[in-house]
Amino acid sequence: MGRLFGTDGVRGVAGRDLTARLAMDLAVAGASVLSGTALSSTTGSSTTGSGASEDGRVPSRRPLAVVGRDPRTSGEFLEAAVVAGLASAGVDVLRLGVLPTPAVAYLTGALDADFGVMLSASHNPAPDNGIKFFARGGLKLPDEAEDDIERRLKGQDGGPDGPGVPPLGFGRVTDAAAEQERYLDHLLSSLPDSAGDKPLAGLRVVVDCAHGAAYDLAPRMLRQAGAEVITIGVQPDGDNINSGCGSTSLDALKAAVAEHGADAGIAHDGDADRCLAVDANGELIDGDQIIAVLAFALQDAGRLADDTVVVTVMSNLGLRVALRDAGITVVETPVGDRYVLAAMREGKYALGGEQSGHIILLDHATTGDGLLTALHLLAIAAGRGQPLGELAKVMTRYPQVLIGVPGVDKSLVGTSAALTDAVRAAEAELGESGRVLVRPSGTEPLVRVMVEAADAAQARRVADALATTVRNLA
Repeated sequence: MGRLFGTDGVRGVAGRDLTARLAMDLAVAGASVLSGTALSSTTGSSTTGSGASEDGRVPSRRPLAVVGRDPRTSGEFLEAAVVAGLASAGVDVLRLGVLPTPAVAYLTGALDADFGVMLSASHNPAPDNGIKFFARGGLKLPDEAEDDIERRLKGQDGGPDGPGVPPLGFGRVTDAAAEQERYLDHLLSSLPDSAGDKPLAGLRVVVDCAHGAAYDLAPRMLRQAGAEVITIGVQPDGDNINSGCGSTSLDALKAAVAEHGADAGIAHDGDADRCLAVDANGELIDGDQIIAVLAFALQDAGRLADDTVVVTVMSNLGLRVALRDAGITVVETPVGDRYVLAAMREGKYALGGEQSGHIILLDHATTGDGLLTALHLLAIAAGRGQPLGELAKVMTRYPQVLIGVPGVDKSLVGTSAALTDAVRAAEAELGESGRVLVRPSGTEPLVRVMVEAADAAQARRVADALATTVRNLA
């Protein structure tokens, strides 16, 4: 068995890679690690998988976990398996039902849970699913914690707990779907008082929820904020998540914006940790442009900590140029909002994110939150009386070509001399007016090739040549 955890939790085809047995065992192993971490922080001693500390003391209460999922059909049996595993390990469970990933992260902290679990494969198609853990406070797990869970799962460090009754008894399971209202209140209260009770009043907005986890909450949030809302992608049936809709497929959103004469369109992915937008003319406003708009607004308000923004290696060169020209420092991380968050927490920065639409506003969230992002982006437009398209002109997006190459041994990316030579040649050709990035995907069986250049035709030519080199790896 290779490493289970990827860039964003454990993912795979449900029923094949991600089985009920694996979900249950992961839950037990996760409970052992994350309950122990929570308890050791209060008792001053580490814990063992049995729930007792090393000095033999038994904790005074059972650990508490919150569990949420997106609407995929497989989420039902995987949720049942995870909840069973947690309860069997002596963990009380609040079952949140269908709601966005950032809601689970927020409620982990707001409900003082020891950890949270989200069942989702985010933007992936319906046959896939995933299991994502949040530590106390709603934080994504560091690599060390994931490695510890895997060791216990594989029996290298005691393995999942064996049969028997936990020291404080089996966990109790409570349905807590009503807690989504707490999350909704949190989102609406995140805007400054100066924005007023209806900060989006006067805006007509189309929101595409990808038939995913935000199908109910996202429209309600926008309406309560004062917007006139048209919805698409809000009829999840378990199999249509991300299918021809949402942040990975914007054609339906663009058409709806044109049809309804809307001021803006908002697109989420299946678990709503992403937000992309389109303006009134149907032009894409990607994550980099959203980051630029938010950065300049925070800077104007004096709330951009250390005048610094955290982005990933995939962020457009145009964003870097715009931020630099505004006197804003850029901190760069690997792809994955967990790495963005780690850098933000270390530097105490307020804003960071990814081109894909994972954007973190650390004053209000511990992970990428598509609903929060949409609310703040639209509030800036409404407050300034400016169309989104005008706001997005704060940066010029350099032509960027992205190619995903499937069927390649991803481990060869860092060892192939031919690929190294090809990348160096491409970088020499582009000089300071372009960038090259070749990396294995952390969430899909692909090698990703990215090329930026001032000239679109040059970017395409260089990217195609590098993709050919990747396909020929052996």
